[in-house]
Amino acid sequence: MLTVHHLENSRSQRILWLLEEMGVDYEIKSYQRDQETSLAPPELLAIHPLGKSPVITDDEITVAESGAVMEYLLGKYDDGTLWPAEGTAERRACSYWLHYAEGSFAPLMLVSLLMGRIETAPMPFMIKPIAKGIVAKIRENYLDRNVGRNLDFLEATLADSGWFAGEAFTAADIQMSFAVDAAEVRTNLREDYPNLAAYLDRIRARPAYQAAVERGGPYGLLSINKK
Repeated sequence: MLTVHHLENSRSQRILWLLEEMGVDYEIKSYQRDQETSLAPPELLAIHPLGKSPVITDDEITVAESGAVMEYLLGKYDDGTLWPAEGTAERRACSYWLHYAEGSFAPLMLVSLLMGRIETAPMPFMIKPIAKGIVAKIRENYLDRNVGRNLDFLEATLADSGWFAGEAFTAADIQMSFAVDAAEVRTNLREDYPNLAAYLDRIRARPAYQAAVERGGPYGLLSINKK
């Protein structure tokens, strides 16, 4: 039996969505975040040594990491709708975005999250201006420039078709959803990047997306990223 080990408010929401799009039968084992740290619970360590989500078990097979889980499921269940044919430009684009989402963009969002937490963390009065100064320098010299460059790239990619890997909706759009969700929290996305905002509206209107949210529970990425 295919089981998704689903951590609330996490990347595993994409795996539920993918399975709903493909119409695959699966079961969910849900895990709650620690209310103080927002980290995954230790029970996930029994499934995978890193204790993180997403991770799936398919009988005796265990697969972790968003891109690897998607490739496994697409290879086994997709009929060619979400995973374009080998050798096509659409397949190369789809593969690129499956890796880009976590390899290039997610680290920037993580740094942004950490900088925000440093800025708001309780600390001695004399230390606070020093910490804020360091954060400001990181934003000025690294973070803001790189986030802007990546968002400009994503915005331009969606300018023609509105999808990431060609004219049709594919697994690339599922994989990129978490990245754009995070960008909506961390930037003025709806004011500055209309193509990305429209993309979010389109994916959230899909019946399979809504079914995944219904099965997986409330998807409060906004609240988890603001902590």
